[in-house]
Amino acid sequence: MTTLDAAASGRFSIGGDLEVVRLGFGAMRITGAGIWGEPADRDRALATLRRVPELGIDFIDTADSYGPFVSEDLIREALAPYNKLVIATKGGLTRHGPNIWKPVGRPEYLRQCVLMSLRRLGVDRIDLWQLHRVDPAVPADEQFDAIAAMRKEGLIRHVGLSEVPVSVIEQAGRYFPVATVQNRFNLVDRGSEDVLDHCTANGIGFIPWAPLAAGKLAEGHNALTDIAGKRGVSPGQVALAWLLRRSPVMLPIPGTGSPEHLEENVAGAALALEEAEATALDEQGRQAWQDAQAR
Repeated sequence: MTTLDAAASGRFSIGGDLEVVRLGFGAMRITGAGIWGEPADRDRALATLRRVPELGIDFIDTADSYGPFVSEDLIREALAPYNKLVIATKGGLTRHGPNIWKPVGRPEYLRQCVLMSLRRLGVDRIDLWQLHRVDPAVPADEQFDAIAAMRKEGLIRHVGLSEVPVSVIEQAGRYFPVATVQNRFNLVDRGSEDVLDHCTANGIGFIPWAPLAAGKLAEGHNALTDIAGKRGVSPGQVALAWLLRRSPVMLPIPGTGSPEHLEENVAGAALALEEAEATALDEQGRQAWQDAQAR
């Protein structure tokens, strides 16, 4: 029987000094419907979290807005003390109901986000804190200055950004080293390809959210389904293998509230694509993205 181990995905050093296994775990789906409230099956959510380190994953991505607060609370209940686990979290979004997300980037609110995440997670410093969204109603420099001050104070070890273009990464870089960027990216969503290339060139970790989405490529006959069928794996596992191959700074964080789905994702970390397979997937995924933009 093959031993499942996320270490097959390789390793990456966040900020140059915080080494993690490249395949991480996204802790958004352990909350209720609409990322609101408690999970429908709390015991199953906790079991999923406890399975994470057993499968060799040492990087967990969450946010104070998941629940809100529920994801961070469950992580602490299931996994503290964290030993060698890296718990990354995010702040800067407020919640007003299921699937409703509103950015607030006032410096005093961002500080509250960090302090409350420290308290909920039970840590003295957050290894990676990410600005969930840049608030367009607050000057970006004010937001970055507040984050830089908290990093200098020792509340944050490394800083990341989410859903930003290259220009904002460069702007933030005048205040602190940008260790990671978390943008939507997958086989059929290439809107952040230039950001990924910038991160690759500059050693910035790229955390793709919605990493396993494959749209219509997961149906019918095409490179994705053909490779999955030939290899005896799921289309999601093939999409994950493509992501990991795409760039050495890629840190996928597929999320789930199911231990079984978690194990399936980890199995995909060991899937090595052939050059021709990767090329076919890239071409078909890029065409799907272009078609979607033309509609």
